[in-house]
Amino acid sequence: MFGLIGHLTNLEHAQGKAHELGYTEYGNQGLDFWCSAPPQIIDHVKITSLTGQVIEGKYIESCFLPEMLAQRRIKSAIRKVLNAMATAQKEGLNITALGGFSSVIFENYNLSQNKQVRNVELDFTRFTTGNTHTAYIICRQLEICGPQLGIDLAQATVAVCGATGDIGSAVCRWLDRKTNVQDLLLIARNRDRLNELQSELGRGKIMDLEEALPLADIVVWVASMPRGVDINGIPLKKPCLLIDGGYPKNLDRMVAQEGVHFLKGGLVEHEIEMDFRFMSWADMSVAGQPLFACFAEAMLLEFEQWHTNFSWGRNHITLEKMEQIGAASLKHGFRPLLLQ
Repeated sequence: MFGLIGHLTNLEHAQGKAHELGYTEYGNQGLDFWCSAPPQIIDHVKITSLTGQVIEGKYIESCFLPEMLAQRRIKSAIRKVLNAMATAQKEGLNITALGGFSSVIFENYNLSQNKQVRNVELDFTRFTTGNTHTAYIICRQLEICGPQLGIDLAQATVAVCGATGDIGSAVCRWLDRKTNVQDLLLIARNRDRLNELQSELGRGKIMDLEEALPLADIVVWVASMPRGVDINGIPLKKPCLLIDGGYPKNLDRMVAQEGVHFLKGGLVEHEIEMDFRFMSWADMSVAGQPLFACFAEAMLLEFEQWHTNFSWGRNHITLEKMEQIGAASLKHGFRPLLLQ
């Protein structure tokens, strides 16, 4: 059985969903209450692969909210992730994906040093970030949708915002070696990591956001939005494909420019039988019933009986692992979400 650890978009969203689920005591409370609320198993998931194989899993709401990332509440955010992981392990789940900010918090605050959570000693081989599958899906979205807009990838300039992150660096490696785009523009906050990535690739131009975006035929956004940055004030090419792989996926609400085509990055569609409700809570304005690729990774690992932390740590994603999870994704009936 697999597990999925997720969270809601903000306090208002969480209060509304709590009322919907019958947790009235949660729905009437403010952020201080949510900081102390325990994780809840709120969905049982059943999935049938194209191969006919059937697996089951559980969705764990961590009760983390992005408002907890404020410095004075960061201990609450850390506690939420660890408690949700402990819940998954106590349920005996074989492999569990850390969705949304859960994996970011785990890595940025080095939670691997916190193996003991009350009476549970965490076994990190039972958890995956899902970043390998997410990176693979974003690359396939770019490869399919770019040409649909008349963008010749061999002549294209691609800007990767968040290039030194786990997903961003994997996307850069794939674009360099598999897609072979003409120019890669590398955008991130840490200059030392940018220099290391540029050295590894043997190519790529390090640029600021305002300098890079007007040059890009395709923008892959896999970073948090810098505070105070007005993306809409930066002129983009016509056409331009903007793949929003961040969380929450809301760049389409921030940019209103003619000729810019938005794609929710890191989402998969499926042609298989699924019984779940948790994805209907994500406010993404996408038709159908898409699924986060990071969550799909846990399902794929369960289908294939690869019960290990397939995606773990920063910058450990290889092209071989992207191809491996990509082949499993196709085998079991997942496909990249494309332009609507």
